[in-house]
Amino acid sequence: MAPSKTFVGFGFGPIQSGLFLLEAQASGNFRRYVVSEIDTPLVEALRSNADRCTVNVAKQDGIVHRELDAVELYNPLVPAGRKALVEAIAEADEMATALPSVNTYASGGGNSVLSLLADGLGRRQPGHPAIVYTAENNNRAAEILARGLAEKLEGCIPRGFQALDTVIGKMSGVIHGHALMEGLGLQPVVPGMDRAILVEEFNRILVSRVRLEGFERGIRIFEEKEDLDPFEEAKLYGHNAIHALMGYLAALRGYTTIAEAGRDKLLVETARKAFHKESGAGLVRKYRNLGDQLFTPEGFSVYAEDLLERMVCPYLHDLVERVARDPVRKLGWHDRLYGTIRIALAQDVEPDLLAMGAAAGLVHLLRSDEDRKKVGLPAVKTNQPIVMNREETRDILLRIWQPDSPAPDEADALAGRTAQAMERLRTDGWLPDIFQ
Repeated sequence: MAPSKTFVGFGFGPIQSGLFLLEAQASGNFRRYVVSEIDTPLVEALRSNADRCTVNVAKQDGIVHRELDAVELYNPLVPAGRKALVEAIAEADEMATALPSVNTYASGGGNSVLSLLADGLGRRQPGHPAIVYTAENNNRAAEILARGLAEKLEGCIPRGFQALDTVIGKMSGVIHGHALMEGLGLQPVVPGMDRAILVEEFNRILVSRVRLEGFERGIRIFEEKEDLDPFEEAKLYGHNAIHALMGYLAALRGYTTIAEAGRDKLLVETARKAFHKESGAGLVRKYRNLGDQLFTPEGFSVYAEDLLERMVCPYLHDLVERVARDPVRKLGWHDRLYGTIRIALAQDVEPDLLAMGAAAGLVHLLRSDEDRKKVGLPAVKTNQPIVMNREETRDILLRIWQPDSPAPDEADALAGRTAQAMERLRTDGWLPDIFQ
């Protein structure tokens, strides 16, 4: 039987192209692939290349080039493009948003994702169900999208439509520069273009349970879960936490890529122990009654070792600069490092190595004038030492945590742990000389 489904995507970044489109085409269940993208040169380049593009897939033993065919890219800012997108949404079976954040759902006025969805869904035939995967790394993305859509449609979301949350532990990125692309053995998105899409081979993606009666997903490789929250935490407080710890320790060592850091035995062993004995121990204790294999010592050990191997894949070219960027956000009260530390403590697990990662993140912040400005600190003066005692550490962390207003006793305790970890970094030779 010929494929009959239509797929529509919003945003043509690495996750859209290197996950959703790649898996949709691999399934053999779709006849159309339509994507909304406002990058005019990219839209024109793909169109001039007969709607074909290349995705580079990093495996443990090398790079594989995967070609995507018949990808209809339309710019919603162009009237003809917007019309084509609305018509495609009206017939779509599966859709996916893969945008910078949930805040972009409503941006763009009449050409926003919400406006396009509202117009397209309003033209659908009764009894034609559809789902949309939300991939904005927010565990309430589906709810936010549905709420925004309800406002657009005055509360009348068509029956047979459902937004799904996702847990996407797939590492990916865009590589720029012909010399670098050639050195890494990458193919550009389209011939002659100065950018390449690079994703890892991993495709074990979790999604919310589909509630639409009789609906069968075309992208069948994704795994449905009744409650995604525990798995969101496993990603944020497991995968993301250890990735950040490795990134900040790698930055202290002066490495360029995480693959380089993977050759540092002390750094990797620190990450491994933090993953198994702190992050994993806390999460397994918290969710041991869930009945899922992941939240068992054996299951989480397999998860951790698989991730550690994938993180240091030499063909992924994962830059330390990318992993370590935005330390103000990543050191947040609920984010990957202190959120994981707090889970560990709540489960009677000592998070000493995670505290080292947080302290390294604080060092990374303090070495950047841009990040210092975000928390109201002056720029670093040339050759002036940076003093990091308990009081200084507490002051800076409270500036970072201020929006969440943590309990003073708990904040003081975590600041104290971070100061101790900072001293450990100093005595073990991790800190640059400028820190005293």
